[in-house]
Amino acid sequence: MSNPMMQVCSESVSAPQRIMPVTIITGFLGSGKTTLLNHILNNRHGLKIAVIVNEFGDIDIDSQLLVSVDENMVQLGNGCICCTINQSLVDTVYEMVDRGNSMEYLVVETTGVADPLPIMLSFVSTELRDVTRLDSVLTVVDAESFTPSHYDSEAALNQLIFGDIILLNKTDLVSPQVVAELENYIRSIKPGAQIITTQYGEVPLPLILDVGFSDSSTYRNSYSSTHSRDHEHSHHLENDGFVAVSFESQSLPEKLRKRPFDLPKFQNFLDRLSPDIYRAKGIVWFQGSQLRHVFQLSGKRCDMKSDRITSPEQLPRNQLIFIGRDLDAEEIKTQLIECIAI
Repeated sequence: MSNPMMQVCSESVSAPQRIMPVTIITGFLGSGKTTLLNHILNNRHGLKIAVIVNEFGDIDIDSQLLVSVDENMVQLGNGCICCTINQSLVDTVYEMVDRGNSMEYLVVETTGVADPLPIMLSFVSTELRDVTRLDSVLTVVDAESFTPSHYDSEAALNQLIFGDIILLNKTDLVSPQVVAELENYIRSIKPGAQIITTQYGEVPLPLILDVGFSDSSTYRNSYSSTHSRDHEHSHHLENDGFVAVSFESQSLPEKLRKRPFDLPKFQNFLDRLSPDIYRAKGIVWFQGSQLRHVFQLSGKRCDMKSDRITSPEQLPRNQLIFIGRDLDAEEIKTQLIECIAI
């Protein structure tokens, strides 16, 4: 893992004497959240930003794809922090706010299947309201792969409803007519939505950071009107049917653990991939190559970029995660084992 993990203590800590603004980045699977976060980190101009990344699945991929934020990045993995008003999130934020290096801003990147409302409530309805200020919720939408069927998912619909700013991303991949139709559709769901069109998540930071858009009373009222306090909000993943399937070479038998993938076999695996997989990502290693390959799949679009291994933490290994509905985990893992070069 390229970024150190911060060990967060669950014991109570004294309240810091300052308020940290918070931006939540949300959006459906593959919309470009991590790309947007990298844009923010690359253009922060000295602003001390702390980052919390929530991964859906038990392999940390996203933090390995971020530009370095050193010890000020925390990975909350193997779960969805939206499923409850999460005490680990509360403790983590307290720890970050109370650190001696005076972080000035906090950005939280949710999973692609997260309902942002409980995360927002963690900042406005717990003790975090005394040390943080929820500044805005940024919802990233993929202009190319977006379809109304995304909103068969309660979580995806709430990402749009509770977004303060909708970033309509990847507009370079579609026509202006499609962009206009998407804007009209989004406004039909959220009248008066503030929509910013982007490519590669590139948007001037003054438009999205420290903008003071959030109204905490709106979130609490919305929560009260749509959920009883007895409602098990954690059921949203079960209701939506999303699962994450992880594959990591380090967990394989010793004779397979140090073997790379065969590229033609891996390509054949991708050609036969289930249409129920909405999103896949990973870091892979191929026979005959000394490069690290970053694999991204969003809908029908697949991308593979290569870079050189620059640190011991990037030792060759295969790490992949697949997110979709009603996936056969054992079948996917078996097919990936068959991709290993002999």
